[in-house]
Amino acid sequence: MKKIFLLTIFLFLLFFCPVLTFCQDKLVSTLAEEAQREIQILKQQEIPAYYISYRVDEISGHTISSSFGSLSYSNGGKTSRLTVCVRVGDPQFDNYHPARGGFNFSMPVEFPSADEPYAIKQVLWNATSEAYQQAVSKYAAAKARVSTKVQDEDKSPDFTLEEAKNYIEPPIKPDDIKFDIPYWENRLKKYSAVFLKDSAIFNGTSTCSFSVDRKYFVSSDGDKIAQNSTSIRVGFNGTIKAKDGMEMPLNESYFASKPNGLPSDEIMTKDIKTLVNDLIALKTASVAEPYSGPALLTGKAAGVFFHEIFGHRVEGQRLKSEDDAQTFKKKINEQVLPLTLSIFCDPQIKAYAQMELSGSYVYDEQGSKGQHVDIVKDGILKDFLMSRTPINNFPGSNGHGRAMAGMQPTARQSNLIVETSQPKTNEELRTELIRLIKEQNKTYGYLFDKVVGGFTSTGRFMPNAFNITPTLVYKVYADGRPDEIVRGVDLVGTPLAIFSQIDQAGGKTETFNGFCGAESGSIPVACVSPMVLVKVIETQKKSKSQEKPIILPRPDME
Repeated sequence: MKKIFLLTIFLFLLFFCPVLTFCQDKLVSTLAEEAQREIQILKQQEIPAYYISYRVDEISGHTISSSFGSLSYSNGGKTSRLTVCVRVGDPQFDNYHPARGGFNFSMPVEFPSADEPYAIKQVLWNATSEAYQQAVSKYAAAKARVSTKVQDEDKSPDFTLEEAKNYIEPPIKPDDIKFDIPYWENRLKKYSAVFLKDSAIFNGTSTCSFSVDRKYFVSSDGDKIAQNSTSIRVGFNGTIKAKDGMEMPLNESYFASKPNGLPSDEIMTKDIKTLVNDLIALKTASVAEPYSGPALLTGKAAGVFFHEIFGHRVEGQRLKSEDDAQTFKKKINEQVLPLTLSIFCDPQIKAYAQMELSGSYVYDEQGSKGQHVDIVKDGILKDFLMSRTPINNFPGSNGHGRAMAGMQPTARQSNLIVETSQPKTNEELRTELIRLIKEQNKTYGYLFDKVVGGFTSTGRFMPNAFNITPTLVYKVYADGRPDEIVRGVDLVGTPLAIFSQIDQAGGKTETFNGFCGAESGSIPVACVSPMVLVKVIETQKKSKSQEKPIILPRPDME
């Protein structure tokens, strides 16, 4: 009977505790014990703490780099970093109260990688003590600012309390994911050798970065979270120099959660040969003059366009700052895009249109579950991306409090998806582009094929503008001449002006998987969008080097 009873318990745990290891994780237990010990002591201080959280990022991986056919770097390892958050005061007003003209930063703490509870608790004790002292200082400074400044427009609390979460994934075993280092070293050497085709290419690299991450989050409120992520990224980067000194980079990148999810060697070889041919064409391309008129943005270019111009302006925590321009804060339920367009963010989806997305996760860095957020529905602004810092009329988190190791979370994007209810074919969009060119009495319009990124200013202290950095741009002529590649183009403007000019979108989407850098550091994100037609865009000349072309020939060209 005893054996039968034990077997029954085992089967119960197997089905109702997804994996037995879910119920046990020594590091989670150690973090939780120390969080409870520390909070009980700090609650009794003259300025009491009311909340503590510990984040530990364990990152294992290997990075390979090759330049012009030779291996330049191949190394790997494991790092563990601790990030501590101590809040003093109360949720209505604490040490993270928005500082006008500044941000709350912290530094990561090197964390023991071995399972040694005593050593771990020593590190936690030291880091928590230092974080508490800093919190008290910031709290006093925040109270002083409030006493000498006008009242905040947004009177929402500084922090949202939530029910404790308990979610523990089993650790990934090394044998579960194979990364063949010699295979990728040889593959990357072959790719980077393609850059030897032209002597004006002075930078030609291929890289591969494989990572297995385990993230822990434990709080004094009882949160216990441990989750995994794996990623492999491959990239090609080449730069060519024109005779006038202008340097023109081009890159191609790929993302997958596991090595077998990447494109085949045949596809990558074809792509890097195309990239090198484009570089060679850019070397003798004409420099574009400042322009205002119609343009098409391919799916990848449009994805970055929406990420920079729109995504950062709907990150809710930023809208609480008196220094922010708050472009869309009071436009809820107003039309901000054509009625045919919708935009949502969803960290829970791992792929879209059969393309894996790098902005996926289950819980964010504040212990909130990532949620689907309909930001724009049929052209109407509906919601913001929220962390546990609320704003007026948006009191709770939707799981978008994100940060890199060592940084304090703020509201950030995850997987940003743009959809249209009236998709057009690429041919239909091109026809409409030519019609607009003629209607506006222009000789040509632009096709933005690739962009490398960009930046945007959302503050009030300087023009609330954006600058997108295209790397591959074509003139599309109204008279039917072949498209002409041009160089030296920057896409610039202000958000409300250019949003009013977005016209139509295609049906087939493209995905940009990359990293976004902002207040809380560099985090992985994804942007998905169809091709987009804009009735009027503005460009300016790109800044360029004033140095003369390279004098010495590349050694392999002699």
